[in-house]
Amino acid sequence: MPDSEKTRKALATRIAIARQRAGLSQGQVAKLFGWHRPTVSEIEAGHRRVTADELAKFSEVYDVSVQWLLDTQGPDTESRARIELAARELAKLKKEDIQTVMDLLQSLRDEGTPDDKT
Repeated sequence: MPDSEKTRKALATRIAIARQRAGLSQGQVAKLFGWHRPTVSEIEAGHRRVTADELAKFSEVYDVSVQWLLDTQGPDTESRARIELAARELAKLKKEDIQTVMDLLQSLRDEGTPDDKT
């Protein structure tokens, strides 16, 4: 995949994650922008280029910086952005629910660790 396509796909991923973090649906965003919903879908899939004006509007609507949206060159951008999204969602949980999630994560890590027993 050429670098420009990788960059466009990474930007598309950041835009989609920012929308999710903002708690908006593609339909809501389309309405805010005066677009049809498939336009948002095409952008988030990396099939449609984004203009500088659109990037600025995404930044404003999603309450993220343009720089954050453009930070597509970092190591494993998609994973890092999804972790940030997960952290935001965790912050909304009750304390006891967070502990349940932490216990689940620990059990998943334990299952993935090979047994030392032979």
